[in-house]
Amino acid sequence: MTRTTPSLLLAGGLLATGQALAGDLLLWQDNSLTYLNGIDFKVDPPRQQTVTFEHASGWSFGDLFFFVDGIKYNTKATNGAGDGHSFYGELSPRLSLGKISNTDLSFGPIKDVLIAATWEFGEDDVDAYLIGPAVDLNIPGFDYFQLNTYLRTPDGKRDGKNVWQITPAWSYTIPVGNSNVVIDGFIDWVVDNDKSYHANFHFNPQIKYDLAKAMGWGEKFYVGVEYDYWSDKYGIDNDSFLGKEVLGGTDQSAISLLLKVHF
Repeated sequence: MTRTTPSLLLAGGLLATGQALAGDLLLWQDNSLTYLNGIDFKVDPPRQQTVTFEHASGWSFGDLFFFVDGIKYNTKATNGAGDGHSFYGELSPRLSLGKISNTDLSFGPIKDVLIAATWEFGEDDVDAYLIGPAVDLNIPGFDYFQLNTYLRTPDGKRDGKNVWQITPAWSYTIPVGNSNVVIDGFIDWVVDNDKSYHANFHFNPQIKYDLAKAMGWGEKFYVGVEYDYWSDKYGIDNDSFLGKEVLGGTDQSAISLLLKVHF
């Protein structure tokens, strides 16, 4: 026989309230797993496999994006810390000024004005906190187009001043036969420069075909490629390291085969 104690009643009431509240606040969500197998990476070992979990959701007060990469270096290669694997992730909430004020802030190509933040985390000393203004743009043909501007603040042992970063993110869908090709991605452009964190440009698009839709399988399942161009990777000045500590420099142009399933 199960006894219902006051604490269980309270817990059940809080759970029900939380679920109702989440139902009112949460507008939509999407989760996915991606497998990448790529070559020509710089700084780290050149051949890598990555499994990525992504979560995106829209809320009555803004939106949220989260991902975490589990990275395995092929063969017996290791990174600078001597590891054969690594991880990296970002948590990126955005607060919509239009939604929380119940005001239409759209004008011209601008759909909404937001405050964007990101926490970067991972193995070794990579943590950073970013915050700044953002806008959602209404550009014909695009599923979405965000323009985020951040002030980067490093954490841990990394020194150096705060630097500014511009991060557009987008998605564009092209109908192909009875399915779609999706081109989406982001740019991280660090426009400032100091001795410890050099200005850098990271361009990371994916081109993928919805095989599940073509085959009538139901849930989205994509096959495609990811391209990863990163000048002065990790903020390491390519000219300073070319042919020295980092073999081949720090300007990366890598490509990976991609499998991605949404659920």
